[in-house]
Formats: sequence, C-alpha cells, structure tokens
Amino acid sequence: MKKKVLLAFSGGLDTTYCAIYLAEERNLEVHTAIVNTGGFSAEELKKIEKHAYALGVKKHYTLDETNNYYNECIRFLIYGNVLRGGVYPLSVSAERVFQSKAIALQAKKIKADYIAHGSTGAGNDQVRFDVIFNILIPRIEVLTPIREMKLSREAEISFLKEHGVKMNFEKALYSINKGLWGTSVGGRETLTSDQALPDEAYPTQLSKKKEEEMNLGFEKGELVSVNGKKFSNPVNAIQKVQEIAAPFAIGRDIHIGDTIIGIKGRVGFEAPAPLIILKSHAMLEKHVLTKWQLHWKEQMGNWYGMMLHEGQFLDPVMRNVETFMESTQKTVSGSVKVLLSPYRFSMVGVNSKYDLMSSKFGKYGEMNNAWSGEDVKGFSKIISNQTMIYHKVNE
Repeated sequence: MKKKVLLAFSGGLDTTYCAIYLAEERNLEVHTAIVNTGGFSAEELKKIEKHAYALGVKKHYTLDETNNYYNECIRFLIYGNVLRGGVYPLSVSAERVFQSKAIALQAKKIKADYIAHGSTGAGNDQVRFDVIFNILIPRIEVLTPIREMKLSREAEISFLKEHGVKMNFEKALYSINKGLWGTSVGGRETLTSDQALPDEAYPTQLSKKKEEEMNLGFEKGELVSVNGKKFSNPVNAIQKVQEIAAPFAIGRDIHIGDTIIGIKGRVGFEAPAPLIILKSHAMLEKHVLTKWQLHWKEQMGNWYGMMLHEGQFLDPVMRNVETFMESTQKTVSGSVKVLLSPYRFSMVGVNSKYDLMSSKFGKYGEMNNAWSGEDVKGFSKIISNQTMIYHKVNE
C-alpha cells in the first residue's frame, strides 16, 4: 500500500505543485486539508475543494478553526493590546500557528505517514509550520518540496503544464491573505524600504465618506456589542466592526520588523476591525486599570506577541501569561465611542462604572478632594529625597 501524506493546501501555485509532485514523483497517497481561520467564504472553500479533487487527491478536508482561533488566541491579543512594533496586529503570524496546529491534529487523526507544506525557504511560515509539527507530531516526517528543491516559480509552472494542470498561472500583482484578524498585502513595494503600497493594492476601497460614530461594548475585556446590538459570539462582533469600518478604508499600514529567520521584512496590511478593537480596548483599560496593571500588561503583551510571531504558541509559558492577562480583565467593562472618518478613526471617550477617573477624588489640574496641599508638600519632599542626596554627594 502507498504511504499517506497530508498536505496543507491553499490551492495556489506552490501547494498545487506539491499535490502533483507528492503523488507522481514520491508515489504517495495524497490527502489535502485547508484550514479556515475566518478568511474564506463558503464558495471559496468549495472552489478549493473542487480544485484539490481535480488534481487527483484521495481525500480533501476543510477544517474550520475560526472559533478556536478566537477563544485560544485572538481574545488574548485583545487583552494584551498586542500590536507588533506598535503597528501590526499579527494577522498572519497568529493565523499560521492555528492552521499548522489543526493540520497536525488532522494528520494524527488520519494516521498519516508524512505531512507536507508548500513553504519556501525564505519566509517565516516555514518555521511556524515546522515548530508546531515538531511539537505535536514529532514522529511524522515533514516534506517541503518547494523548499527542499529551491524551485523557481517558472519551474513549478512548467511542471504543472506538463502534467496537464489548468489554472491561472499569472502572478497576481499583490498577494492577499485574509483572516478574521486582518488581511496581509504583499507586493513589489513591500520588498523595498522606501515605497508605500498604492491605494489599489488594498482589497477594500473607500466607499463611505460621511463621518460616523461607532459604539463598542466590552464585558471583562471581550467585545460583546456593536452600536447597541449584542452578540453571543465575539467572532460575529468582530465581523460586524469589519463590515461597518472597512468601507472607510481604515486600518491600512505597512509594518517593518524582524523575521524569525534573522532578516528585516515589510508587510502591508488592512485591518480595520483589529485596530479599532485594540485601540478601543486599550482606551477603556486606561480608565479602569491601575498604573502598575497597565505597566506590566504592556510588557507581557509585547512579549506574548513576539513569542506568537515566532511560532512558540505551544510553550507552556504562554498559558501562564494568558492567565495573568485574563486576570486583569475583571473590571474592563464599559462602552467606547469611536469616530470613523475616511482613512482614519479616533477615540471619543468611554463610559464605565469602573472608571477610576472619578470626580469624587479630584479633578486633574483643578480640585483636590482626597488630599491637602500639605500632604503634597510632604510627599514631594520624600519622593525626591534620595535623588537630592545623590546630587549633593556628587556635586
């Protein structure tokens, strides 16, 4: 009997090549799986399934991880206000970890002899896939034909044409990767250090020009309502924010950062819902958390994002950090007003019963209700005492 391989399959050039190559050149029984993390429509998934079977695969699986993706990852990105480099909401980084995790579990389920992916040797995704596979299914060998043979795009196209594969071989001007937590956009400009992506590169174009106010409701750090409408599933609330905000062409940017493989890389993205939700959540936290809660959350959130970016999601320390972040969300409840405008958004204000900006204790710059002038004089003298001594000794 032929040995069985499970291929992580998107239906693009690389994974199409892998499906044919693994069957014909490696004489394997090829099974394919695509993992939906909120970026595919039902029609797109059916089209990919049809393409897989046209290539002769034994069995194709569609794995929906959208809710798991939110529950096990996105909500912690929100709790931690995680923006890599202060800019990027880790759209693809987080997504790949959950796609590889689902593929690994499916390979175990069908008792695959091999597992395969179409990554090249030049990006982050190869590491993310390999790390998760090495942890969850260490005894299953990983096959990466594109990486192993250093194949050019032209070589792949020539091979597929020889095998009678009919598909659009024209390289798209821009590569788009869409998921629940944002869309990445790659193109000629992102390979440079000084060029911006043109307007037409982004998947959503400006169609709303009149300013609009949005009201987001949070309960214990989770988004539960949009403009007064409650959602039992936060995934649907995120999708609603996306639906309302995307036509304003909000959430576009380019992130420059350190890749896992040690080089600098740029990625364009369009993420209106993630950016609005993260900024709104952070604004609410500024009102309801203490200075030291905010300080340590910022440190832990940035570290959590770095670990996730580098594919280290399964390290048990991540569960420890998640426990900490979740414990900080007990009072992060209330509503946030956001003003949406073409190409931008701004925070208007918050309303929460846990708001620490209470006039009962004083009004900043105007009235001190909980202390006296003499209290401040003494406090100022004590807090500056050691530094005063240092300067006197070292004059």
